[in-house]
Amino acid sequence: MIAYRTDLAYIHHTGFRDFALQAAPGLLDLLRQHKIIDGLIVDLGCGGGIWAKELVRAGYEALGIDISAALIKLARKHAPQATFQRASFLEAPIPPCAAITSLGECFNYLFDEKNGTAALAQLFKRLYRALRPGGILIFDILEPEQWRNGRPAKRFVLGRDWAVLVQVEEDTKSHVLIRHIIAFRKAGNFYRRSAETHVVKLYRRAAIAALLRRAGFSVKMLRGYGQMRFAQGHVGFLARKP
Repeated sequence: MIAYRTDLAYIHHTGFRDFALQAAPGLLDLLRQHKIIDGLIVDLGCGGGIWAKELVRAGYEALGIDISAALIKLARKHAPQATFQRASFLEAPIPPCAAITSLGECFNYLFDEKNGTAALAQLFKRLYRALRPGGILIFDILEPEQWRNGRPAKRFVLGRDWAVLVQVEEDTKSHVLIRHIIAFRKAGNFYRRSAETHVVKLYRRAAIAALLRRAGFSVKMLRGYGQMRFAQGHVGFLARKP
């Protein structure tokens, strides 16, 4: 599945950066609380490099990995002191590191069709091996029953030189969320239209915690990153390698 092509990547980077920016102070506090004050931080699903830039600014090395070529291009421009690689997080080699992050429910996305419970179980084992002793994995996921009434939800957002219309529907039997996205980006005197469909697999927090513990982690659930709180049905994890 093609993910975040040029125009939607631009819209995501410029119009929806608040999540990463608001999360950054709390994430940096978590790193310092676990005595991670330097070294390499790997960010899976790095997007346009907003969090990677904050890491570099705080004195860390940053490696960002994302499946979208357009987002990686933006990340290299936005955070030139970090390193970026285009790849699926399920397949990318993870070097030895102090911490690993994945923000904005990236592990839910099915851009790589191999993703799912079994693939995440194997991923958590690889991440455990890559982390140094005392290293941490921080990420967040979406849970099932995002829309209890079963009706599709629509949202329209307007930016300075773009607009995006999103319709979201959930299959409660298969625990899959589908986002139909129509984007308009200004090109000269006109707007260019593009469309993408993003499929998101929803997981119960207890199931994800069990996979993490099976991989060897100790697990703590998070209600947010610092002062930034998650919405209902959105949960974070801090998994530590002993």
